[in-house]
Amino acid sequence: MEQKLTARPDTSDYRALLAQATPLIDVRAPVEFTQGALPAALNLPLMNNEERAAVGTCYKQQGQQAALALGHRLVQGETREQRLAAWKAACLRHPQGYLYCARGGLRSHIVQQWLKESGVDYPLVIGGYKALRQAAADAIDALARRPLVLVGGCTGSGKTLLVREMATGVDLEALARHRGSSFGRTLTAQLSQASFENCLAGDLLAREAVWQTLPSPFWVLEDEGRTIGANHLPAALREQMACSPVAVVEEPFERRLERLGQEYFVAMQQAWCEAYGEEAGWREFGDYLHQGLYAIRRRLGLQRFAALADIQAQALSRHQQTGRHEAHFDWLIPLLKEYYDPMYRYQLEKKSANIVFRGDYAQVKAWLAERYGG
Repeated sequence: MEQKLTARPDTSDYRALLAQATPLIDVRAPVEFTQGALPAALNLPLMNNEERAAVGTCYKQQGQQAALALGHRLVQGETREQRLAAWKAACLRHPQGYLYCARGGLRSHIVQQWLKESGVDYPLVIGGYKALRQAAADAIDALARRPLVLVGGCTGSGKTLLVREMATGVDLEALARHRGSSFGRTLTAQLSQASFENCLAGDLLAREAVWQTLPSPFWVLEDEGRTIGANHLPAALREQMACSPVAVVEEPFERRLERLGQEYFVAMQQAWCEAYGEEAGWREFGDYLHQGLYAIRRRLGLQRFAALADIQAQALSRHQQTGRHEAHFDWLIPLLKEYYDPMYRYQLEKKSANIVFRGDYAQVKAWLAERYGG
């Protein structure tokens, strides 16, 4: 017996869709989805990129009716049945979801009608992606201007872990899929700027309910630059961060090394090998390390870069042969002491008037919990 869905009305409650990460069926073309999408959206297009381009050209040259007729000719027969089957399956997997197109117009209504004719009554997002995108931008503009405190500290201090432990902590690096440094790339490709902002809006809205319960609520964020990899922070957030108090985590150098070794050498090597297999995984891991160093070669000076690259290559070989990652410290320690630590201390000095607390990881965590209710 075919599963039936309870009929629900179309919606314009954009903030709820973002805050609850409601499952969404995006029927726009893949190129549109890549340019900007919602966190919980699944791309099942009515038309692929080539079909959409052909219909768009027809619309410009011959008008809406001709374009609509062409669209129906392109998506018919087996093609239509395959796409309809995919939509139906997604609807049944996500009975509380919605579908949307660019502006809540023809494409989403066509898909909705075809679904209804096949026995599936599924609601759409009024105004489509454009309305959701505007709601996300408005949410960031409003919520990012609320009070916040930054967690600062040199690389390996545990800033990201600390942010994640706070009830109102917003992990910008997780949202950006990048750890912020030249070695910040992860196995998951970064999203477009619009998609990153949509994810940020959803995260802020999801934590707003917690915010309301705290006695002295503040967002807790890591002290970041203007960009995280290829994504830049929205203007409202940058402006608020620039004048916000900073709590600095000051960890012993050996503890920082231990964290960095586990995160960048142990975890990353395992992740690459799990994704690509043992042989290719080690090769990809080595490329990742080399590219991270190569990206800052001019700042290091080409002679110093060449020396560290040689040490890195030898360390990678020993790591692969012995299974022990400590050889990487031979190039990581000078990189921290000669480049990353001086750079961050210089940046932090420019914010010295905003520093309100210093301590180790446990002390900063306790201070945040007591002072900000996080």
